[in-house]
Amino acid sequence: MQVSRYIKIFPSPDDPDRVLIYSILRGAVLQVSQAVAEALLVGTLEGEERETMARLGILVPDAEAEQRQVAGYFDWANANVRRFTALVTLNLDCNLACPYCYEDHFRGKSYMSEATADLLVETILNGQIAADREVLLDFYGGEALLSIPLIRRIAGPLRDAASAAGTKFSFNLVTNGTLLTRPVVEELLPLGLVGAKITIDGPPDIHNCQRPFVSGKGSFEAILKNLGEVCGLFKVQLGGNFTRDNYRRFPELLDMLVAVGITPEKLYMVQFSPVTPTAGEAGVGDFAMGCACTSEPWLIEASLHLREEILKRGWNTPKLKLAGCMIEFENDLIVAWDGSLYKCPAFMGWEDLKIGTLAGGIGDYRESHNLDVWKNEECLECPYLPLCFGGCRFLRRLRTGAIDGIDCRKQYFDEALERIVRQDIELRKHPL
Repeated sequence: MQVSRYIKIFPSPDDPDRVLIYSILRGAVLQVSQAVAEALLVGTLEGEERETMARLGILVPDAEAEQRQVAGYFDWANANVRRFTALVTLNLDCNLACPYCYEDHFRGKSYMSEATADLLVETILNGQIAADREVLLDFYGGEALLSIPLIRRIAGPLRDAASAAGTKFSFNLVTNGTLLTRPVVEELLPLGLVGAKITIDGPPDIHNCQRPFVSGKGSFEAILKNLGEVCGLFKVQLGGNFTRDNYRRFPELLDMLVAVGITPEKLYMVQFSPVTPTAGEAGVGDFAMGCACTSEPWLIEASLHLREEILKRGWNTPKLKLAGCMIEFENDLIVAWDGSLYKCPAFMGWEDLKIGTLAGGIGDYRESHNLDVWKNEECLECPYLPLCFGGCRFLRRLRTGAIDGIDCRKQYFDEALERIVRQDIELRKHPL
């Protein structure tokens, strides 16, 4: 047996004879004596402790084989995953005027036509449901709930066809929350609605500045009212976008929610993220659709501070887990309002990153999206590879104008991983 490449060992702050061993690949954590850790590293570990290390993936039969397995993860996933996921952009319109919106350069009154919606349904019926795959759609905008008739037009036939085929159809909403009323949710639940992600940018004065209605009026009160009425009906994920200047005030929002009866068990998850650079600008940002944080010192501290505040109040927030950019997954797709196809919502509006159309199918995007960019010696030797796989292509494009290299997260994980692991051990009350 050999020690996995994908572990980190952290000393105990309270006991110099104890250490934590964390499996980055498996998410397992084990507290052992310093002597056991040393025996692990030099290859002399025996007995029950050796068996435990092997069961948790800290010891593996062949470290080189494990590295090849990680390098081939997307090949395995694309061959075995039986679910198709698409983010469907119903419109580019919005009733809010968020100054940081990364869609701002192409937003407008564009709406998906009924013909395009019908073509989407036909494409999924003939391709995904016919192949016996589960189908999960995320309805997106602009503001998705400005297009409720279109949601019905797409979800109804897919629900019926999936049921007849013995597979499953469901959908989420990505919404600003202003139109997410209880009657709307009750209407959509029978069509397959299972969850929604809404955004509140901190306490009212911050949120109303960052996410006002087009009229200039604040939207906080309307969103909070809706959230209180629907949070017990289905899975609601709460997000929020902070800046360097206001992140320390975001925990105030969590206390306000509890004060009005929106308690931790009523929300599926809470996760705050930095404002992402708008398209066409270079700079530092955090994730859109799953990219991890960058290594700006203030951003590392902000993300850890907010994660701790969320957990210690009893809310759920994501655990670290094996993850990669959605462009790597063949069954993950972005459908734009006009039927154009992309691999990331942040790529919409960039013609050179369009991968096809509903009418014409998907072309070869391996070169344009640099899918193998992380298959280099440095990345393959990095213990954090399972958490990163080259980072966020969108942020790389903003910085350099091309997906011409990786968005390395090593500095971030070097500084943040131990605190994240300890937060989960000490503060997490509800495992995801």
